[in-house]
Amino acid sequence: MQPSFLLFTSLSLLDSINPCAISILLLTVGFLLSLDIKRKQILTIGAVYILGIFLTYILIGLGVLSALSFFGIPKAISKFGALILMTYSLLSLAEIYIPNFPIKLAIPSFIKPQIASLMYKASLASVFLMGVVVGIFEFPCTGGPYLTVLTLLHDQSTVVSGFFWLIYYNLVFVSPLVIILLLTANKSLHQHLTSFRHSHSKKAGLVTSLLLFGLGVIIFLL
Repeated sequence: MQPSFLLFTSLSLLDSINPCAISILLLTVGFLLSLDIKRKQILTIGAVYILGIFLTYILIGLGVLSALSFFGIPKAISKFGALILMTYSLLSLAEIYIPNFPIKLAIPSFIKPQIASLMYKASLASVFLMGVVVGIFEFPCTGGPYLTVLTLLHDQSTVVSGFFWLIYYNLVFVSPLVIILLLTANKSLHQHLTSFRHSHSKKAGLVTSLLLFGLGVIIFLL
């Protein structure tokens, strides 16, 4: 049985609407705009940042799939992946509505100074490295849906088809970043989108968490 195209697309889109990578992209673009860098340069630097995230997530996915096979993890673990997704959704909701909730699905605070340092260098190499660092350390922030997808791939695909599904998932995953980059390379649109994100982040988090929980239930019952 092959993985569901609709299910994978839904999970990847919901996974992509996360505050970690989007926030840092907006900060980076805002910083570049303050330097009066040409739009073409901003798009190039932003594209390199997104490429760093994309390649990092591909490697993480391949690593997890290889580990599942190497350690002889049996098939039919997608229900476990569904439980991960539902738990992740509940933790997201708790983080939104319980201010002092001890578990935070976010990039650890200790890595943020290093990210800022890379951003201020504004070179292609440093921005690519920033994308890699963000990809690694945002995994706790977005890992629930991704781990669910990887368990589905382990259950329902061959090595070759699993690789192509992984490429597809991550292309969809970074597509909102590409759209945001194209929009926010304009200073006025950047200000509007940043303001919109701040004013609607709680509602977006609620809707995303509920949808992910629903998908987790569907996957568990399949």
